Amino acid sequence: MNRHTLTVVLWMLSGCLFFCPQVYGQSEPDAVPMEEIVVTATRNKEEIRQVPANVSIITAKDIEESGATSIAEVLDRLENIQVRTYSGNPSEALIDLRGFGGDNPHGKTLVLLDGKRLNNPDMKSINWLQTSLSNIERIEVVRGAGSVLYGDSAVAGVINIITKKGEGKPEFSASFIAGSYGLHDEQAGVRGSEGKISYSLNGENQEIQGYRARSKYSSRGAGLNLGYEGNETWNASLALSYNRSDFDLPGSLTKLQYEQDRRQIGNPDDDRENTDFHANLALESHFGDAGSLHIQLLYGSKETEYNMKSWSSYSLVNLDSYGITPRYVLDRNIFNHKNTLTFGLDHYDEKLDKEGFSDREQTSRQSTADLSRKTLGFYVRNELHVQEDLIFTLGYRTERAKIQGKEIRTNGTLVFDEEKTHEGEAFESALTWLIGEKSKVFVKYATVFRYPFLDEQASYYGYGSDAFLTDLEMETGKTYEVGANFFLLRNLSLDLTLYRIDMENEIATNASGNQINLDKTRREGIELGASYLWEKVAKVYGQLSYRNSEFRSGPNFGKDVPLVPEILGSAGVILYLPYGLELNPEVKYIGKNYQGGDDSNVLEKVDDYTVYNLFLYYRPTIKNLKLSAFAGVENLTDEKHALIYWGGYYPLPGITVKGGISLKF
Repeated sequence: MNRHTLTVVLWMLSGCLFFCPQVYGQSEPDAVPMEEIVVTATRNKEEIRQVPANVSIITAKDIEESGATSIAEVLDRLENIQVRTYSGNPSEALIDLRGFGGDNPHGKTLVLLDGKRLNNPDMKSINWLQTSLSNIERIEVVRGAGSVLYGDSAVAGVINIITKKGEGKPEFSASFIAGSYGLHDEQAGVRGSEGKISYSLNGENQEIQGYRARSKYSSRGAGLNLGYEGNETWNASLALSYNRSDFDLPGSLTKLQYEQDRRQIGNPDDDRENTDFHANLALESHFGDAGSLHIQLLYGSKETEYNMKSWSSYSLVNLDSYGITPRYVLDRNIFNHKNTLTFGLDHYDEKLDKEGFSDREQTSRQSTADLSRKTLGFYVRNELHVQEDLIFTLGYRTERAKIQGKEIRTNGTLVFDEEKTHEGEAFESALTWLIGEKSKVFVKYATVFRYPFLDEQASYYGYGSDAFLTDLEMETGKTYEVGANFFLLRNLSLDLTLYRIDMENEIATNASGNQINLDKTRREGIELGASYLWEKVAKVYGQLSYRNSEFRSGPNFGKDVPLVPEILGSAGVILYLPYGLELNPEVKYIGKNYQGGDDSNVLEKVDDYTVYNLFLYYRPTIKNLKLSAFAGVENLTDEKHALIYWGGYYPLPGITVKGGISLKF
């Protein structure tokens, strides 16, 4: 670590410890709010400090004032989260949470939209543009194991995106953002209620030419929420979302190309088109002292057109998923001790159809593949207040996943027709000690699992050897965690979390393009987050994360897992100026890491880098009109950096200017 890097890290750490939860969850320039309710961590409403986990809440106001144009941008500001993209396209962004950002970060963090899974059954990134930012009420980020409640993919944590519901008189909103590289983003919406019916409708159009040649993308989407309050005992809601995104894939550069012109293209003519549709029908019945029943009926459809000229691969993929997730919650005292029992089942039926062609026009079909994954899981979780300030949590899940696959060449040759069943099991136990009115300490042990994606269990794109890999096993792991959230003063907060995650059979791509189970791996780290709010004057915040990710067996024992920076940190201050102005300078540090694919750590490390951002906000007080405007510069010093994967360089954007305005009336 060089002197400059060490100085930045120590400065951020000292800022965390002595000045300064997270930049989000504290949007008002007054006292720190602590009565926030989360639904993600327990699949039931619960005060945030009773949850045995490190939790961040991002409100609609936080999002509106951030200047972000995608959920990926919003999440990138949270501690211990790194967002990366190889194309510069936010719809293809990958999440690295708690060091699970190696060669295959897909599926390590579960992402939900109003409780519906957005993780695809194949190894494709989540479409972070699926719902407009203007349609989001809040985002809940729960770090740590969540397999008991959610099953597959909830290894590093769970992110739940909760959309807005209508209430009261109609409220109209509109916003416009423009910036470097041809960025423009327009959003509009309306929400309200009439009698027992509530509504929320929004739409968004976004486009950018991109930092590199042939890195253009465009996105158009809309969302609708309808709610009906039957009476005090039942209610229902229907949420629909649609998005279409088209984008170029500029590809990787060689080191020489990167040094000559980092904005040039690395492939001749690669692009992709995604169309996503999601539907979520939710029903709730409340039976007083007998508890409550919650049922979600889920549907998702995704159509993707791949044009990968650099691989001579063209394909059309249709993915349909159906789900039903009933759960029952019983709140009842046991011998005068408060107790909450939650049990339920999750059933998903996911089907993928793929047609492969030899030409972009899709006139010459080469093969067809039909794959499916069916899962059925049962879970139970109980929270007992052993004492008024001490909560004991115990949970268990058992689940089965059946993966089937069949591929046929156009000439009738059967490539494979196989199936494999995986048995998933998860356990959770935790103690949460409530201290005073705001603080908490928790300790947690849990097990986790992740099933192989369809295109991990079976290779059918022609990148490796097309086959059904019956010997590929599911990922499993054990997690240990201890954390605390202290409010030393009224507006001074300090978060500290230590964790260890031991994984077996992690899945990654080898040099031949095939999927393999890795040797045992371990993630362990420390998360620090802190803030101090000087009312009406300033807010100082900082985060610092140390992550150690390494192989624990096999020929690479003791070597670092590639693409996982050891240190992530950020710090900033919001100055509340006269006339409704706020100035927000911010710095973010990304530590060194090994190149993607370098399991043996023999190649040169990827350099660390520091990014400086500066934003100015204007929020005047106008009767019957809420107005907010911003102007900002990201990567102020034009830091030049790239992701390196299997020897290919993927440049990150240079200096970026953006500004925007939003109205509500």
